[in-house]
Order: sequence, then structure tokens, then C-alpha cells
Amino acid sequence: MKYMNSEVKEERTSNKKRIDLFLVPIVLIAAFLNLFKIWTDEYANAYYTAAVKSMLQSFHNFFYASFDPGGYVTIDKPPVVFWIQTISAKIFGFHGWSVILPQALAGIGSVLLLYVLVKRTFGVWAGRFAALAMALTPIVPAVSRTNNIDSMLVFTLLVATWMLFRAVRTAKFGWVLAAFAMIGVAFNMKMLQAYMVLPAFYVFYVVATKITWKKKIAFLTTATALMLAVSVSWAVVVDSTSADKRPYMGSSQTNSVLELAFGYNGINRLTGNTSVTGSSHKQPAQTEQQTASSETKQNSNSSADSSQSSNQRKSSSSQKMQAPGGGNQNGMFNTGNPGLFRLFQKGLSDQISWLLPFVIFSIVGLFAGVKFKGPYTTKQKESLFWLAWLLPVAVFFSIAGFFHQYYLIMLAPPIAAFAGAGAVALWSMYKQHNGWKSWLLPGGILTTAALQVYIMSPYVSSIGVAPIAGVGALGVILALVLAIRKQRKNSLANYLGAAAMVVLLAMPAYWAMTPIIYGGNSMLPSAGPDSSSGMGGPPSTATNSKQSGFNGMQPPGSSSGNSSSNNQMQPPSGSSNNSQMPNSFSSKSSSSKRKSGGMNAEVNQKLLNYLTKNNTGEKYLFATTDSTSAAPYIIKTGKPVMAMGGFSGSDPILTVSKLKAMIKKGEVKYFYLSGMGKGGQSDVITWIKENSKEIPSSKWQSTSSSAQQGPSGNGTLYEITLK
Repeated sequence: MKYMNSEVKEERTSNKKRIDLFLVPIVLIAAFLNLFKIWTDEYANAYYTAAVKSMLQSFHNFFYASFDPGGYVTIDKPPVVFWIQTISAKIFGFHGWSVILPQALAGIGSVLLLYVLVKRTFGVWAGRFAALAMALTPIVPAVSRTNNIDSMLVFTLLVATWMLFRAVRTAKFGWVLAAFAMIGVAFNMKMLQAYMVLPAFYVFYVVATKITWKKKIAFLTTATALMLAVSVSWAVVVDSTSADKRPYMGSSQTNSVLELAFGYNGINRLTGNTSVTGSSHKQPAQTEQQTASSETKQNSNSSADSSQSSNQRKSSSSQKMQAPGGGNQNGMFNTGNPGLFRLFQKGLSDQISWLLPFVIFSIVGLFAGVKFKGPYTTKQKESLFWLAWLLPVAVFFSIAGFFHQYYLIMLAPPIAAFAGAGAVALWSMYKQHNGWKSWLLPGGILTTAALQVYIMSPYVSSIGVAPIAGVGALGVILALVLAIRKQRKNSLANYLGAAAMVVLLAMPAYWAMTPIIYGGNSMLPSAGPDSSSGMGGPPSTATNSKQSGFNGMQPPGSSSGNSSSNNQMQPPSGSSNNSQMPNSFSSKSSSSKRKSGGMNAEVNQKLLNYLTKNNTGEKYLFATTDSTSAAPYIIKTGKPVMAMGGFSGSDPILTVSKLKAMIKKGEVKYFYLSGMGKGGQSDVITWIKENSKEIPSSKWQSTSSSAQQGPSGNGTLYEITLK
């Protein structure tokens, strides 16, 4: 902290060095948090891993991001991140870690980029603190350790930010075009989520550039046009291709990328209305909410006592999670309830909000004395950029009806930037005895410590009282001592300031390590003592299971003893009687590798042997209702498995007449079913059951004791042959 007073001299010195020695341990910390033990996650998010397996097999599958090797349906996201994952798997071989690696490296890259972005304007110490805050924000490594998209998305947006800052510094229009084109690339990673930073880009360019308004409007209009062109480039190609020459666009209702972008992956995320054909219900996320809830209660021990205990936890937690009227007391996906203070609620605060009070005090300090009409310093302009990133994204997550905890990584860059820049600014104000502004540092420390105590309090049974009391007591003591000694000039204040930063980052650092300590969940990543559950909530809604299954579902063809614990899930369409999705993996506590992708352990080998032996040239090994049952067999065999209703089973892909034609062509004859199908699938499922012969379970059903009992119970294998 004592070096902050000679910040300019420090920066000049550091610029002469090739490597900032203080940055090295920060990068090593980020590398450890993002990379350590990713090789133990065998399947990652199996839905996406199956797609990579399929994309490795042909350029057709690669270009369209096909979920299955047969090119029947795509995944529910654009392809850019999965192109990168496929290239990684091609280079290093197909493994869980090879599809995770690009995201882990992106997480490390984001730390370095934030250091570069903040250091240039706010000083080297600000850059160091910002990089460290980014590395230790719990949701950042939690997401980066999976093959989900968001880590790569944030890295891409930070690259675009670097280009924009460079455009302003150099006054070169080419960098403006590059920055907005990069946002277009990010759109092809996760669609409209990439546009959440646009307010920051527009505001910053307007305020920071010294050109006429006419040129500003012309340049921004041209850059925006380029961004839109890059954004829809892949979508236009796909949507203009004949439907019979490409896979169905997964999770869309009209087989359109643009409908997926602006509907399911767009406006519906804000409204929470993601109803699908065949259902009038809203919020399909009820499925995944209950999915995640079931995951949190999974226990891989196969003993009767463990099974009974697990079932009791399921019942108890189900009652806790369900609020009157079908709601959730902690919100959908444990994301709290919409409102002004949502980011401070359980389930979200421990993922992203540890430093928010300090950030608020930093914003006050950085903008103190700023006049609306300007002129603005470079620091104020870049502070405005980070504020214009932070506020709209925070507002979205405060009111949105449908999102997952790991989306909060979008808030990590501005929070980390303000934490770094603010630490230096508030320290300077404190040391200079700058009136009321000198109180901002102790005030920020005190309120931040208080929030951290609040965040940790629901976890007292997991982490004990000592860390909570320690952070609270040290925060109060350090803030009070700094306040008391405010008018004194001595070196003790330097150590007090440094100690305060250590205290405020200690528990975020621990939380960031929890995916390593307790195991992570690649389907619904979150941080915390229950990180393997994918819920990111306090122990009342989750257990500290190191391995978790998707919905606790039972592998196709497995039998399990206790069916009384079965719980019906709400499907994405919101209907309640058609969500039975059998899992194709079962958990083995003795396994040397975690299979945390929501589908744990092995394929039912007896079923696979039967299907392989009796395949007479059909294109598809078998068909099933959704991706949950299909993914593990695709990963295991590389053979086409038809997820008739796409990811959740609710996509209106098949009709009875189309299925008849496929059967007559010899493309498929075996069907594994559990339940009645979802959305527009019920008539197809009914027809299959009425026109097939049931295969005796003794021929294909496993009796392995490792099989988990899930809400779907046992499915049925059918065979249909038509002439």
C-alpha cells in the first residue's frame, strides 16, 4: 500500500520491466483456480461434450454445432465456443479436460486483460488489485472450470474493450470497427447476452473521443452495422439453408436461429416466459430448478442407509424449496427474487457480491467533484465505461425472470475494475486527508466486511463460526483504527490498508477454491461449500455432495430398489406429467474421475450391447425423448442417438408422419421412453407405444447396484419396424 503514493514513478519503473513480478503470483493463482484438477472431470457438461464429439466427425456437424453425430438437432447455442472446444479436442484428444481447457485459459486471459486495461490509466497497483479481484471472484473460476460458454464470452468482451480503449487513444476508426466486430463474434457465442455491454461502448466512445458529433454518429452507426452483420452472419446462413439439409435448430420452436436468439436466448430470459408449443405455462426453468434441487441431494453411496438418508433429504429439501403457489423461496435456480437488493440475496451474493459495498464507495470517490458538462479526465472517462457496464447488467439480473447463477460472471470485470481503481483512489484520498472523501476508505472496509458476514452466515454449519467472526471483527477493528488515525502521518496506516485488502479478499478466495475442494458441477456451475450441487445456495437447500447427477436420474436400463422417493419434475414447457428423463449415467463413489456434467458414471453396458448387437444398419442406435438420455451414449460410442425433442424434450421436431418415414427408410427402430413426452411430442410418444413391441427388460435392463434411483423410475425399450 505504501507504494501508492508514488504511483506514477512506480508505473514508469514497471513499464521498463518485461514482467511485473507482482503480477506473476496473481496469474499463478488464477491458473491454479481455473486449471487444477480439471482432468478429473471426465464428461464436463455432457450436453455440450456430446456436441463436441459429434462435431469432430464431420464438417457438417462442426459448422452447425450438431448435438448428435447424425445431424438431427443442434445444441441451443451458437457455435463459436464449440468450434474452439472441438479444435482443442482435435489437438489434445477427446477428453473432459480438453473441452474445458479453452474456457480455463479464457478465465486466466480475462485476469491479464483486466490488469492491462486498468493499469494504463489508474496505475500499476490498481491493475494488480483489479486482476487479483477478478481472479478471486468466486463465480469466475467456477464457470471457467467447465465447458459452459460464459468464461469465453467475458474474455471476448474484454478483448473488445481493449480494442475500444485503443481506438480512443489512437483516434483510429479501424479499432472502433474491430471492437464492435468482436461484440458480433461474442453474439455468436451466447447471443443477446453479448449486447449487455453496448451501453458502455456507446457512452464511452461519445464521451472520450474528441471529434465532432457528426463523426461520432457516423462512426458509431457504421460500427454498429458491422456488429450486426457479424452477429447474424451464421444465423442467416443457417436459416437460409433448407431444413432438410441441416439439423433442426435446438430449443427453437420454428427451426430458426434468429427466433432462438431473440426468443428463448433473448427477451424470454428477461420476462421468464419461455413457454413452448403444447403448453401454456411459463418459466420452463422449473425443470432445471427442480433438476438442480435434485442434484444437490444426490449421494453416490449405494448402501441402503445412504439411499434412505438421501431420499429423506430430497423430500425435506423439496418442501423447503417450494414456496406457496409453486414458487421458490430462494428464487428460480436459487437466484433470489426480483428486486432492488436481489444481488445481495442468498444464492447470488456469494457468487459475485463480496466486494460490492467497496465498489459503491469507490464509485463515489472516483466521481467526486465531476461536473456533468465536463471536462472529464481519462480516469473519469474510463470509470464511466465500467459504470455503464456495471449498472445495466446489475439491473438486468435484479429484474430478470430466467437466468442461472453462473451468468453473473458478466458483472465480474466492472466490479474488479472498480475494486482495483477504487482501492488506489480511496487510499490516496485517505492519505491526503481529503475532507469527507478521506472517510470513504474506512467506510468501504467496514460495510464490505459487514456484507461478507451476512453472506457467510447461512453457511455456518459448513465453514464454522471462526471465519465469519474473524472477518467481522477484523473488518470493524481495521476500519475503526484507520478512522481514528486518519489525521496522523505514520507508516502504520500503510500496513493497516494492506491488511484490510487481505481481510476483504480472504473469504472470496476461499469461495473461489470450493469447486476444487468440494467438487464442481459442470451443468450448473457455482461456488461455495455446496459447489458440486450446482445450486450455490446455503446448506438448507443443498448438501455437500462431491458428485451429483442430473435430476438424480436413473440410467436407461438400470433397476433400483426404492422407487418411493421418485419425484416428478416440471419440464421446460411447464407441464408436470411428462418430464421423466432417464439419466444414462450412475454415480460411483470409487471412481477416480468426476463425471459432473449432470450425467454421472457409466452408460448401461447391457443396453448398449443389446442395441449394438441388434442394429441391422439403422442410422440411429436408438431414439429417446431428450438429450439427457442421449448424450452419454454419444460420448461413449460416437454413434448417432436421436434426442427426439432436443435438449429438454420439448422441441417440435418430429411428427408422426415424419417418424414413420424415418422408420420405413431404416433410420431408426429402437426407442427408449419414460413418460409421455413434452410439448408437441405427446402424440409421437403415444404413436410409438401403440405401434411397437416392448422388449423384455431382462434382455437389456441392468441390475447394477450402482444405479441411482431418480424421478423417472424405469423406462421401457420399444422396437418398431415398418414396411
